[in-house]
Amino acid sequence: MNGKTHKIKVSVIIPTYNERDNLEELFERISDSLGRAGYDFEIVVVDDDSPDKTWEYAEALGKTKGYPVKVIRRINEKGLSSAVIRGFKEASGDVFVVMDADLQHPPEKIPELVGAIEEGADIAIASRYVPGGGVKNWYWYRKLISKGAIMIGRIALPKIRSVKDPVSGFFALKREVVENAELNPIGFKILMEILIKGTYKRVVEVPFTFGLRKAGESKLSGKTMINYLKHVYRLMKWEGELDRLIKFSIVGTSGIFVNEGFLWFFVSELGMDKYVANVPATELAILNNFLWNDLWTFRDLRKRSLWRRLLSFHVAALTGAIVQWIIYAPLVYLGINYLLANLVGIGASFIVRFLFNRNVTWG
Repeated sequence: MNGKTHKIKVSVIIPTYNERDNLEELFERISDSLGRAGYDFEIVVVDDDSPDKTWEYAEALGKTKGYPVKVIRRINEKGLSSAVIRGFKEASGDVFVVMDADLQHPPEKIPELVGAIEEGADIAIASRYVPGGGVKNWYWYRKLISKGAIMIGRIALPKIRSVKDPVSGFFALKREVVENAELNPIGFKILMEILIKGTYKRVVEVPFTFGLRKAGESKLSGKTMINYLKHVYRLMKWEGELDRLIKFSIVGTSGIFVNEGFLWFFVSELGMDKYVANVPATELAILNNFLWNDLWTFRDLRKRSLWRRLLSFHVAALTGAIVQWIIYAPLVYLGINYLLANLVGIGASFIVRFLFNRNVTWG
């Protein structure tokens, strides 16, 4: 005990499956770190009926060692995120801490996370990707998967783009953040669900080093990664970002007809040179796309002045054209059919233009 006491109660929520061999050290380190810091706390273990009887051993440790443990054994329900949600419902604390049982999340970091909440944060994330954070002995492909998952989430969900580690499994939050949130995640990235659906204003990230697993098996699998992509897709729908992407596609399609129509008109009706006529036809298509995106696709995001939005939209169009050519030319050089190469370039250009406009023009 450091002599300081805190008014808040901390609930440490730990989803488990075959983590029996880690429990004694885990409970001891949690109790030591929170006890020394002067926090009233409980440990909420939500176990998915582990074959190694993790739930039974957790109960035994509570009785024999005096740890303040609450054990929930789920018989007909599986999943890390749903276990965390059950923990939220069963917990009695003012601040919830979510962590794994495999000791890759150091319990000694809990007081720092809770301290950040006491200092005004609504969510405090133990982050691997802020200065001072890191991982131990990961293979290159594991790092690639982690960074790739984060990149996908931040691109698809602009609300979390300022968070460096939105897929962390180690974090603290005020009870109010999730009290009225409709959490229904697929997979195991519950933090991302909370960042999209929770009620909060301030997020801080506390650096930590992701440690080595002491016992048990890693939960990373192909199914887990597929579920993550499904989760991102669902959150895009919930946020309205998927609808926005569809609207952007519809507007872009209308621009093709405007471009072709005016090109025909300038050449056939006005007798303009075919090369010269392409310039005003393209500009009119750009103006058409800007107008409908401004009035429809990004109507709720109009923060900058009209002229700045219009200029930025032209920059996005130019950037997309450059990307399209950069992809088209090498593919043709490598022997790919020019029509297929152009199609790939158009697809890449579309993605770049959407992201540029979503995050810059109307960002």
